[in-house]
Amino acid sequence: MASVSIDEAMRRAIELAARGLGATSPNPVVGCVLLDTDGEVVGEGFHAYAGGPHAEIVALAQAGARARGGTAVVTLEPCDHTGRTGPCSHALIAAGVARVVVAVPDPNPVASGGAATLRAAGVQVDLGVRAQEAEAGNVAWLTSMRRGWPYLIWKYAATLDGRSAAADGTSMWITSEAARIDVHALRGTVDAVLAGVGTVLTDDPRLTARNLRDGTMAIRQPLRVVVDSSGRTPAEARVRDGAARTWVATAAEVGAGPDGRVDLAALLAELHHRGVRAALLEGGPTLAGAFLAAGLVDKIVGYVAPKLLGAGPTALLDAGVSTIADAIDLEITDVTRVGPDLRITALPRKREA
Repeated sequence: MASVSIDEAMRRAIELAARGLGATSPNPVVGCVLLDTDGEVVGEGFHAYAGGPHAEIVALAQAGARARGGTAVVTLEPCDHTGRTGPCSHALIAAGVARVVVAVPDPNPVASGGAATLRAAGVQVDLGVRAQEAEAGNVAWLTSMRRGWPYLIWKYAATLDGRSAAADGTSMWITSEAARIDVHALRGTVDAVLAGVGTVLTDDPRLTARNLRDGTMAIRQPLRVVVDSSGRTPAEARVRDGAARTWVATAAEVGAGPDGRVDLAALLAELHHRGVRAALLEGGPTLAGAFLAAGLVDKIVGYVAPKLLGAGPTALLDAGVSTIADAIDLEITDVTRVGPDLRITALPRKREA
């Protein structure tokens, strides 16, 4: 087998890390490639599920004795603590690895310190290779760990003129089956799905991740969160059907903001405490506006159908914008056709203080 460069190995490690998306939380996604002394790949691994072996351990097991004197290329700084698994820094030292190349330092104070431990043992440690790509692949976990609340994605579906339902309230279906399948795949990558009580009362959604064609449920279901300030969620609502865990978050439990409704920042902090690192905000327009007005939305995924209604509810209500100068500017990062619809991904631009 031909030798590969460190850059190539890191690119491969980032590809491997992506395989764990949606299955590792509250842990990060991590990929590792082990090179022997000749620069040949002798081991690969990724963190497949929370509580399972870390990427470095999987790669070391494949490499065996050929890891000695070699190089470990890892997307995230090797952990330095004992949790459900042992510290990867110690495992790398025990295997005789001579060099560790890391894309991104670990921001988790509980697990960080692996680079220092490796250097103290005489292992060469290099940081920052393909850091931007590795950050992008692990953005939800990294963002959540750095600030203490989940990475929040607002997803909506609308017609080309911005309507989420017709004038009579009908909304099934604004978008195509292909787009709805795509949404279920998106749900499978997050730890929680949020909706307001208004959406629960109007649409009675299930908020589960499932196969639309046969109704089978995904193995891992996100936590269903109903933001319900005064506890109006009916006992017979489908979000209470037992198909997945559900939390009805009330103002009495979470805390209330100045308007008497659930304090959204406190809600996100509590979700982080419960192990949620990425959350999907699905409904409705009032709750989305409140999150956007508070600056708590990290990414927007909009499914736009080639339909016009001319009247009916809009996908977004008051977001704290009263004049064009206060508009929430977005950076569009992707536009993809999904069936007849468009999926537009955008990031809110940070406003200067």
